[in-house]
Amino acid sequence: MSLNATCALICERGMALRVGVVRDDRYLLHQPGLVHPERPDRLKGIYKMLDADFDGRLLTIPPELATLEQLELVHSPNYVRKVLKTAERTFTNLAPDTAASSQSYLAAYLAVGGCIKGFQALLSGRCDVCFAFIRPPGHHAQRNRAGGFCLFNNLAVTARYAMARHGLRSILIVDWDIHHGNGIQDIFYEEKEVLYFSTHFRGWYPQTGDWEEAGEGEGLGYTVNVLLPKDVTDDDMLCLYSRTLEPIVTRYRPEAILIAAGFDAHHLDPLGKTQLTEKCFGGLTQLLLELWDAAARPPLLLALEGGYDVTALVACVKEVMDVLTATGPGSRSSWPVSEKGLELFEKACHIHRQFGVWID
Repeated sequence: MSLNATCALICERGMALRVGVVRDDRYLLHQPGLVHPERPDRLKGIYKMLDADFDGRLLTIPPELATLEQLELVHSPNYVRKVLKTAERTFTNLAPDTAASSQSYLAAYLAVGGCIKGFQALLSGRCDVCFAFIRPPGHHAQRNRAGGFCLFNNLAVTARYAMARHGLRSILIVDWDIHHGNGIQDIFYEEKEVLYFSTHFRGWYPQTGDWEEAGEGEGLGYTVNVLLPKDVTDDDMLCLYSRTLEPIVTRYRPEAILIAAGFDAHHLDPLGKTQLTEKCFGGLTQLLLELWDAAARPPLLLALEGGYDVTALVACVKEVMDVLTATGPGSRSSWPVSEKGLELFEKACHIHRQFGVWID
């Protein structure tokens, strides 16, 4: 069944979801440089599309600044102060690829705070799903340092907040950015309270996330890395995700699902192109909605990560928003079967059966 046919069928049988979006023009104040890939135009394009195509259909959730207490759930006090001190200079290099302007700290505090505010809206029932359109991105940021265009680890702080403030003990983080989220992995590598599932291309930054990196101690088996070939297609991804995420969700029974929603795997992206089109991300969103529904609808938060061709990024986000706003979970879809997708799934199973976390 095609994605459009699936959406039409579910639209007939399901209720439309209440979709929240976190957005704020202050995210545009982060200015890493005129030729830097992670530029304000990314969000400008998304916001323009949302206003043109989804006016009146979304709940806008204004962000608030993250508190020091929240940031220090993940980051060291010295590092938080280091980011704050960038306000004293016009331009600061926090890492070779990660720069900050005098207002970047404000955007970074709001990026974390926006994810937390979106999560709170989900817990309160104000919306069913939420997409945080924020910058700077976060999944590469580590406890003590920036990297990969990321200042604070937005989703890691949100997960820690959910654990510390609301007592959650099983959080699934799905990372479909083409670059491995080394920051998220490192932060939760020895913990079973967060299961991190990432698909990425091993040859790109940060050259981490090999198949055998599966966690340590109590976290052994709770990190799942799948290395993608550069010629991966939409059908390969949908096959892989449908086969892998269903047992993960069924066995792990997440109390919250967080999505590191990067779109740099698109075939037009200058930093991470594969063979994927924007249709893939609509399909992944539909799959997640079905699994979310089967899991009794825990909080489902998406947060923007990569995606550096503005046209491709906007097209991908539109596909995701079309699925979120036009459908509600209903009958189960029939997902494609591909030889490459099955090979990737079987390799993940081969590595992880010994741990017994999501596959025996």
